[in-house]
Amino acid sequence: MKPIYLLTGANGHLGSTLARLLSRRGEDVRGLILPGSAAPPLAHVVYYEGDVRDPASLARLAAWTGERPLVMLHTAGLVDISEKGAPQLWEVNVGGTANVIALCRDRHARLLYVSSVHAIPEKAYRQVIGEVSRFSPDLVRGGYAKSKAAATQLVLDAAAEGLDAVVVHPSGILGPYDESGNHLVQMIREYLRGRLPACVAGGYDFVDVRDVAAGCLAAGCLAAAERGRRGQCYILSNRHYAVKDVLNMVRAVHGGIRLPVLPLWMARLAEPFLRLDAKRRRTRPLYTSYSLSTLDSNDQFSHDRATRELGYYPRDLFQTVRDTVSWLCSSRSSAKP
Repeated sequence: MKPIYLLTGANGHLGSTLARLLSRRGEDVRGLILPGSAAPPLAHVVYYEGDVRDPASLARLAAWTGERPLVMLHTAGLVDISEKGAPQLWEVNVGGTANVIALCRDRHARLLYVSSVHAIPEKAYRQVIGEVSRFSPDLVRGGYAKSKAAATQLVLDAAAEGLDAVVVHPSGILGPYDESGNHLVQMIREYLRGRLPACVAGGYDFVDVRDVAAGCLAAGCLAAAERGRRGQCYILSNRHYAVKDVLNMVRAVHGGIRLPVLPLWMARLAEPFLRLDAKRRRTRPLYTSYSLSTLDSNDQFSHDRATRELGYYPRDLFQTVRDTVSWLCSSRSSAKP
């Protein structure tokens, strides 16, 4: 019997990419989106307005499913690159995940939880970072990372108590189909519009959103013995790319000027002024003290377990950048002024 996929955050960057992938496969999908928000019309996808903080809206998402098996893909969450994070981070990322766990217990649904590599404690420089089995907000830095660590431990505790749950940890997601404000996509958009005066030194592990979506489905499939194993975590990463190299890829695809590269110490000094300038322009700052520290952190994540058990093979980032630029230039989010 074919499953019904319940998808939270269905109009987020990863959520909408998952919806597209499932739609192409002809799967039945119920997507949860916030009230008043828009989502791309897709075959086999029905959208429900609601909020993961509201158990009643989650119950509506899973109502009237008969005897068909359920797979919950929990991608909803707030991403915040500020140091402390917004006050609602804990409500959405932790409280919302607790509500999703309760629903999955009640409806005997398989849960695929999208955590983050930021939930994993950082190791010393250049040491390889693999999956861990325990998470604590005290071991990571920043409000977002702390909330994801707490939520991840909730999922693993539920799995230890019998819930059929699997966790994935994506690294820095980039790619087309973003209508939710991905910071990396924003950087490329501003460069294409000629509004990026400089780039910063440093880099991170950047991965294609479509590869992460495929990894999520591999980990969340019902054939648990063959794919994602209950209570296991899987890192869905790629490799390190410097920010300047990402923008050089954009130049190779679309053209543009070569930007000066600010050393991280200089970018940190300029960060308060960049924040004020973004406020003046009513845009979101690309660089914060937290995001700048991330660009200088250890990002040697290993996706060996995902490759071995899920068949996960991320593509070269040049393909990702090329497709992102093409999408930006052809969508209503066009990069043209």
